Amino acid sequence: MISDSRPPFGLFLYFAAVLMLGMYFTFAAVQGEYGLFKRAVVQADNTRLQSQLDALKGQISVMENRTRRLSDGYLDLDLLDQQARDVLGLVRGDEFVLR
Repeated sequence: MISDSRPPFGLFLYFAAVLMLGMYFTFAAVQGEYGLFKRAVVQADNTRLQSQLDALKGQISVMENRTRRLSDGYLDLDLLDQQARDVLGLVRGDEFVLR
């Protein structure tokens, strides 16, 4: 009886295939389309866009306030005077303008 001391070649192929599959899934989990790096990029974009959204909401509330203050139902005379001075360049007769 002759005994072969080498392990079978199939066992080597099996472990090589399992190792390659594990490496592939590890690479995909880190750098794939849905991997950790992509998740970090998406979270950074989310933070940046959320701050832009907050800034735009602040601008909208300021514009809504000014629009309400210039409406017919609620007329703010100080705001109307400021807008007439800024936009139209109007001044009263008893005022001096320094430039």
